[in-house]
Amino acid sequence: MSASNETTVRERYAAAAQAAEDSLCCAVDYDAKYLKAIPREVIERDYGCGDPSKHIRPNETVLDLGSGTGKICFIAAQIVGPKGKVIGVDMTDDMLALARDNAPVVAKNIGYRNVEFRKARIQDLALDLEQLDEALTDRPLSGLDGYLEAEQIAARLRSESPMIPSNSIDVIVSNCVLNLIDSAAKQQMFAELFRVLKHGGRAVISDIVGSDDVPEAMQQDPELWSGCISGALREDRFIRAFADNGFDPIRILNRAEKPWRTVEKIDFRSVTVEAAKNGANRKTEANYFMPKISTKQHSDACGPDCC
Repeated sequence: MSASNETTVRERYAAAAQAAEDSLCCAVDYDAKYLKAIPREVIERDYGCGDPSKHIRPNETVLDLGSGTGKICFIAAQIVGPKGKVIGVDMTDDMLALARDNAPVVAKNIGYRNVEFRKARIQDLALDLEQLDEALTDRPLSGLDGYLEAEQIAARLRSESPMIPSNSIDVIVSNCVLNLIDSAAKQQMFAELFRVLKHGGRAVISDIVGSDDVPEAMQQDPELWSGCISGALREDRFIRAFADNGFDPIRILNRAEKPWRTVEKIDFRSVTVEAAKNGANRKTEANYFMPKISTKQHSDACGPDCC
């Protein structure tokens, strides 16, 4: 994904924080009892393709990647209860503002406040971008020397005060966001998921996957990228990315049989995956589901024993 595509993602979701855009989400049924405590504008301007909140447990520390208006965070807040904690991470200022503005409303409705929202790239969870912005505002920099100094400041913040420390999260959730990350940064993103999880923790990720690799021309289309199409991984590659970064076991909790969209003969559908760190919730092989769509079509597809 080019820098212009990343800008398009931020601009499109900034606009979607102001007015609902139906084309950005699949139809998902959430538990109505949790939605009662959440303001309507949060629900209407939140976008996703699944419901990872179904797999959250009481008293957990939850990290929501690409938290948007905060809907999943506010659902999670009710599930984990007052002894749990929820952290939402997003890059779009308008989404963060909407989530932060509504956090006191939800806290009043449920009787406690256990949610906070941070600004960061989900492939770089150690760097709090608001802290970095504050540090750079105090000492304006320019030119090559300024760029190198800014990098040093960012490295110091990651080291001395990581936004999300290693081994600190019980469960990571994300709803139709991983596909929006730059192709070159996806490996780092999966590694970050593994880094921040506690031993025995798990990632529960709802995202869009494709039935084939997305052609380069489609990847260069900002509209398709920001619409959760062009950045989608081929389904078996999506599963393998978790395995390649140390997750085990890996289960597909839900897979839409009907594609959400078909573009240039590639089917794009929603899946929800649970990937555990260091063998948490280990199941027998019978409890695993590996998609069969690619095993004959692609020689490097993930086989029945790879996960």
